[in-house]
Amino acid sequence: MSQTPYPVAKNRSGLDAPYIRDGFLEQLTYGQVRDHEFNANNLDRYFALASAIRDRLIARWFDTQRAHHEAGVKRVYYLSLEFLMGRSLANNVLNLRMEPAVVEAMRSLGLCWDDLCEEEIDAGLGNGGLGRLAACFLDSLASLNIPAMGYGLRYHYGIFRQSLQNGHQVEHPDDWLLYGCPWEVGRHAIRVPVQFGGRVEQWTDRGQLRFKWVEANTVLGIPFDTPIVGYGAETVNTLRLWEARATSDFDFQDFNRGEYMKAIEAKTQAETLTKVLYPNDLSQLGKALRLCQQYLFVACSLWDILRRFKHDQLPWAELPRRVAIQLNDTHPSLAVPELMRHLVDEEQLDWEQSWELTTQSLGYTNHTLMPEALEKWPVSMMEETLPRHMQIIYEINRRFLEKVSVAFPGDNRMLSNLSIIEEGDSKKVRMASLAIIGSHSTNGVAALHTELLKSRVVPEFAAMFPGRFNNKTNGITQRRWLNQANPPLAKLITEAIGPEWIVDLPALRRLAPMADDAAFRARFMEVKRRAKERLIAKLQHEAETQPGSYENKIDLSPDMIFDVQVKRMHEYKRQLLNALHIVMLYNRLRRQPDAPWRPQAFIFGGKAAPGYDMAKLVIRLISGISRVVNNDPAVGRKLRVYFLPNYRVSLAETIIPAADVSEQISTAGTEASGTGNMKFMLNGALTIGTLDGANIEIMEEVGRENMFIFGLNAEEAGELSRHYDPMGHYTGNPEIKEALDLIFDGHFSHGERDTFQPIRRSLLEEGDRYLLLADLLSYAEAQRQVQATYADQDAWAKKAVLNTACAGKFSSDRTILEYARDIWGVAPFQRVPSSHTTYGMQAAADGNSPR
Repeated sequence: MSQTPYPVAKNRSGLDAPYIRDGFLEQLTYGQVRDHEFNANNLDRYFALASAIRDRLIARWFDTQRAHHEAGVKRVYYLSLEFLMGRSLANNVLNLRMEPAVVEAMRSLGLCWDDLCEEEIDAGLGNGGLGRLAACFLDSLASLNIPAMGYGLRYHYGIFRQSLQNGHQVEHPDDWLLYGCPWEVGRHAIRVPVQFGGRVEQWTDRGQLRFKWVEANTVLGIPFDTPIVGYGAETVNTLRLWEARATSDFDFQDFNRGEYMKAIEAKTQAETLTKVLYPNDLSQLGKALRLCQQYLFVACSLWDILRRFKHDQLPWAELPRRVAIQLNDTHPSLAVPELMRHLVDEEQLDWEQSWELTTQSLGYTNHTLMPEALEKWPVSMMEETLPRHMQIIYEINRRFLEKVSVAFPGDNRMLSNLSIIEEGDSKKVRMASLAIIGSHSTNGVAALHTELLKSRVVPEFAAMFPGRFNNKTNGITQRRWLNQANPPLAKLITEAIGPEWIVDLPALRRLAPMADDAAFRARFMEVKRRAKERLIAKLQHEAETQPGSYENKIDLSPDMIFDVQVKRMHEYKRQLLNALHIVMLYNRLRRQPDAPWRPQAFIFGGKAAPGYDMAKLVIRLISGISRVVNNDPAVGRKLRVYFLPNYRVSLAETIIPAADVSEQISTAGTEASGTGNMKFMLNGALTIGTLDGANIEIMEEVGRENMFIFGLNAEEAGELSRHYDPMGHYTGNPEIKEALDLIFDGHFSHGERDTFQPIRRSLLEEGDRYLLLADLLSYAEAQRQVQATYADQDAWAKKAVLNTACAGKFSSDRTILEYARDIWGVAPFQRVPSSHTTYGMQAAADGNSPR
């Protein structure tokens, strides 16, 4: 044990390695109560380092909030039920631009920086693109110096931890808070009361009808704050997550009577609200829990927003000039009646003024083209859970339909389609309709998505509010998905064109001429090979250290084509199409084992919602194909199939740099945007995909010749669906029939013929809703082109370099600046102009004053 007292680093001014080393040792000793040389392990050291880094950004956090307050800036409040943040240590260190000093500090103590980063548990408070987009947006907001706060829920457990048992998805609690979180700060003195149930009293006061919500059950919302560091750390914004608590820990009288379980019943029920992200909503209890989660989140967030606004004692007319609230999908749409309740009931403003303030303060982002994904809540459940909100919704609807009657006189179909209340055997509240009516902007997230949203999903609203609809194509933060996830490629790019791309991603265009440079292409492909080696090593390590997590031995080579489809498991994303083609390849290779074939590894990852039986069955099929194909000597090592369990942000950061082929194969007209396609493109993967979502815009940037487009477009898919006969594809093509029969006969399910009959019914008897068989041969031809192109490594390298060079449009920085200019009316706020914020300085010149 060391006899030398650890130095306390309080007087240093720089962020050099000795300063970081001293702070780390101080936290290890006095925070973790561990001795570096005697009894500390790497988990202790991770917490000490994370705490030391957090300490070094707190002053900047304070400075940001103080400056925003003193300048009276307009803030963006981003409301999202998901924030898929992943790990924070490496991201924060990179954005603080401290990595060389941190690496050196750890090296001086005999520690490996990468090993400490691996100790962090992903904050998996999301399920896919929606939550990861929200995380990218927070990064861009801070990096662009835009005053902002994110609001969400502090789930004790993330979506779930996934394992496979005999091919079955098994869900386990994702206890991301098992050891605590060093980045968050609990604000326990703030306790927001949130009501459920009860009834509404009404009376007349000086000729005005007044309302009061009474006899409700109360739950408290407690905020936990996490700093969000922008690149260069000029701005440190805040993510505030709410945790549900009971008003008291237990009923003391029940406890004294020995009724111990009853004594803690209220506490248990309250804390259930933030226990799990997305409880299974197949039951009425599950639906009610999700509704209560959404209201807790909205009620706490709006209380906090309005508290901050009222602190400055401004007239209510100033609210839209100080506050921009963005609803990320329909989950926060209760913000419309909740804001109206505050203004009408609590502040006693008249209805017309309250409505104007509400619509001007709120913006709504739609993320789906699936009608079934547009949330609807039973009116009876809403009336029981949120009685005052249901009254307000009825009044919003009444006044709105009066305007519809004027705009479209005598058109009962328009009245029915535009009504917030869906009539029928069970009346429901259409939450997307509520969000559109109650906001001044509705945006889609890709050019095609926005057009289909207006023409197919809500055409009546587009006719009623033509000026409210706009497009904001999604983006990703290059700081996470290239600078952090792929350091060798980031270094190569910086050496070639300089570091400007980190804050100005369109600067990557300067890389395009390098595609004609043979030496650069060779270096680029060497970086890809090293990324494949890193992925192989990671998967082998996980297979060794997590028994049972991988059902097949990891047997991969960097010489293989790494063909990757990692995303949320859903029928419209068509992992099943990929699997059907693999079975076709398997049959070909069994017939012709000596045919020329570049070894190809198909890598899957993604989670199926616990109640989504078909998506879980597709996982089982892929696992069965993996077991059979990987162990068939006739195939050898020409074909490999792996389903990687527990797909998460930190695993994506290793998979995406290693991919040669990016699978973006959704049925045209179903994917809103996709952001995985952008991450793969940025890292030099070639897209195989349909003309869907942002794939179209990727093609416009990089050129069709540098990707593999197949299948029906959205118009053709819509037309075919009206008279589609999937059975004709099955009976009319021997290769398709052979592949399907092999699946249905039990070849991939231990001979059990019934296992995959639901897939058979879906494809052949229930109409093949997502047109898999219609696109299968076109997809197979695109895969043949993948093989042919990869055989010419020089040609492939040129296309890979161009994909990276043309990815500049797809930065979330660009997306956020479009939101700021077109929807929020905010501009970057900088105390001291900086040379490294190219985006921010240009936006400041073009946008509104932040004051």
